[in-house]
Amino acid sequence: MLKHKKLIIALSIIPAILIVKLLAQFPEFVETYYSNGLYPLTSKILRFTLGWLPFSFGDFIYAFAIIFILRWLFLNRKRIIKDFKHWLIDVFAALAIIYIAFHVFWAINYYRLPLHKNLNLKADYTTEELLAVTNKLIDKSNKIQLQIANNDTVKVVFPYTKPQLLKKVPDGYNILQNTFPHLEYEGKSIKKSLLSMPLTYMGFSGYLNPLTNEAQVNSWIPIFKLPTTASHEVAHQLGYAAENEANFIGFLAATSNTDIYFKYSGYTFALRHCLHEIYRRDPELYTIKLQELNPGILKNYQDVRTFWKNHKNPIEPLFQTTYSTFLEVNNQKGGMKSYSYVVALLVNYLQNKTL
Repeated sequence: MLKHKKLIIALSIIPAILIVKLLAQFPEFVETYYSNGLYPLTSKILRFTLGWLPFSFGDFIYAFAIIFILRWLFLNRKRIIKDFKHWLIDVFAALAIIYIAFHVFWAINYYRLPLHKNLNLKADYTTEELLAVTNKLIDKSNKIQLQIANNDTVKVVFPYTKPQLLKKVPDGYNILQNTFPHLEYEGKSIKKSLLSMPLTYMGFSGYLNPLTNEAQVNSWIPIFKLPTTASHEVAHQLGYAAENEANFIGFLAATSNTDIYFKYSGYTFALRHCLHEIYRRDPELYTIKLQELNPGILKNYQDVRTFWKNHKNPIEPLFQTTYSTFLEVNNQKGGMKSYSYVVALLVNYLQNKTL
């Protein structure tokens, strides 16, 4: 009887995949009934249930799962030859449960309407529009840097501890929801990841645990990056699965925050993305624009580059490639390259606004 049930569970992965593929064809349905229907309910329940814990419950689950899987594979290694059929059923039963839970609790959000459609923004832009917005961001970033440091050659030093910064993250969303009510953030659940060391060597600043809805932040990254990284992960919590869209919403939340250090992190974050796109289109123009930045901003950027350079290792490209493939499988065309779509959102949102 048990083996029969396992077979049914294992085979359930087939209709589950087909249902997900079907949902991908109906983004309006997903937007209405999942992203703005079921998901807000389940995600809030998870955040209110686990958010009060001072540690990452999801990281404990991952650590336990890794140990359990390795132990199971070791104990059942002989079954691969002697009882391969039932060994395979056990494996696919586990995969089916993980796949279904992953999608029910979060991943169907990958198939919602693109954010630019919800905001009535264009999906493309000209180089002239990109340059105009970049100039705005340079001016704003320079002003904030000088206001904080009182010297344009001095990098901005944050006066907070990392836990203090994480507590301030919801403040930006509390203000942002006045403009975008659907970005209301209830049930704070932002944690320093217990897996910060492996995250660093894999090249990741943070992640959302889809099964516990905890926003996990790599506590090793430079504090300059923390406001936008944490705001980005909260955007994932609110159902914006696409990395580019979470980047954009993270920018909005950070720059909406009344704290000037959040604003600095947010505007320089957007500026870096726009400069990168200018470099891709016109390297000479990129060099010219870079010279317009206050040296203090460049020093903050350099701190981040140095951090990742110091932790570069042979396995990082493997994890980046794997994650890029994961993004492509989950409806993000171009994988890691899809992050550039955030520039389209930034340009079309900011071009008619005064910063």
